Amino acid sequence: MTPEVPIESFEIFATRIDHPECIAFDRHGDLWSGGEAGQIYRIPPDGDPQLITNMGGFCAGLAFSPVDELFVCNPALGVVKVPSNGNFSVFASHAGSHKLVCPNYGLFDSAGNYYVTDSGQWKKNNGYLLRFAPDGKGEIVAGPFGYTNGLALSADERFLFMVESNTDSVFRFELSASGSIGAPELYAASCGRFPDGLTLDAEDNLYVCCYASDEIWRIDAKRAKTLFAWDRWAILLGSPTNMAFGGKDFDELYVANLARTTITRARVRRKGQPLVNQR
Repeated sequence: MTPEVPIESFEIFATRIDHPECIAFDRHGDLWSGGEAGQIYRIPPDGDPQLITNMGGFCAGLAFSPVDELFVCNPALGVVKVPSNGNFSVFASHAGSHKLVCPNYGLFDSAGNYYVTDSGQWKKNNGYLLRFAPDGKGEIVAGPFGYTNGLALSADERFLFMVESNTDSVFRFELSASGSIGAPELYAASCGRFPDGLTLDAEDNLYVCCYASDEIWRIDAKRAKTLFAWDRWAILLGSPTNMAFGGKDFDELYVANLARTTITRARVRRKGQPLVNQR
């Protein structure tokens, strides 16, 4: 299958990042990333990374709240809040009585609810989907699953998408205005090898980064899958884990490469869906 976007369209945006797992744009257009030794980087549009803090452990998912506050999943600490001055503090180590095992990825809705995957332990079937209310109260809202991972939220906030990496699957949950969450529905199967991160574009296409197969898949609103990008040499897509749309026209896809020390990008001629802090 020929990818929609040839690998030659990708370029290195930033380097000297310690094996980035996740990236997220703030509302000013700076890209933030974590490192495998606990680093948090801010990367301005010129691509020159600035080390903001080092919290130790491993930094997984990054997410900005509706008021542009950065929250980071760090399995050694829990969920960590990181202000721009780097003076981080632990936001949560538990969700109710549940102790976080491996907080992996989080995202916010427009009301300030924070959804987080706790991946659990590999092949132990103890992964969960969590939700923290704006007041910080956390709870398990779905599970157990296998290795829960990336999340994406539809523009109308009716549907939440979640990766289950060990089964190469994406699940979808229907969200109600009252705050209830529907049963998990298998949205897509056989999504490469070890799907990791998700993002959406403005036309409701869902993109899936695949850590073990160095590729990105696109799933349209009718659930048809297309190979979007693939790097047979694993240089410009080297164990890609998470993505974010950005750029002047919001049509550039930025990718974190966990196996390398780079963040790459490509103009994909599709506009991304703004996240809650970018609206």
